[in-house]
Amino acid sequence: MIAFVVKFQDDSENPFNSVDKDFRMTDSILASVAGLPAFLSFFVLAILLVLLFCRFYSWVTPHDEFALIRANNPAAAIAFVGALIGFALPLASAIEHSISLADCAIWGAFALVIQIATFLAVRLTVRQLPQRISNGEIGRAHV
Repeated sequence: MIAFVVKFQDDSENPFNSVDKDFRMTDSILASVAGLPAFLSFFVLAILLVLLFCRFYSWVTPHDEFALIRANNPAAAIAFVGALIGFALPLASAIEHSISLADCAIWGAFALVIQIATFLAVRLTVRQLPQRISNGEIGRAHV
């Protein structure tokens, strides 16, 4: 590691030794804290959308994911977490690119519908998918 040492003739030349430094740091902290209400708003919205997704997804699937997961069925856990990740990634993008809470909620709802439609489409193409997940077939859970 190479270290550089800068020597100043007097303290007035030292840019790191100024009164403005304290004010700039305080302004920076206040600016960071000013974003807290927006962060909390989007965080609560994301939690609500994830809970809605979990509820709708469990209604759409013919098997009870939560009962299967409690019964130590790894296929059900893998399938559910895969669907949850499939919803969370577009939701994260919606949060990052939205201009308001309403905009984020609309795109989050759209992601929810798309993910549930994806499950229904996969269910039509993969024979007996819910039964195979219920039977613990991990290979089918990855679909």
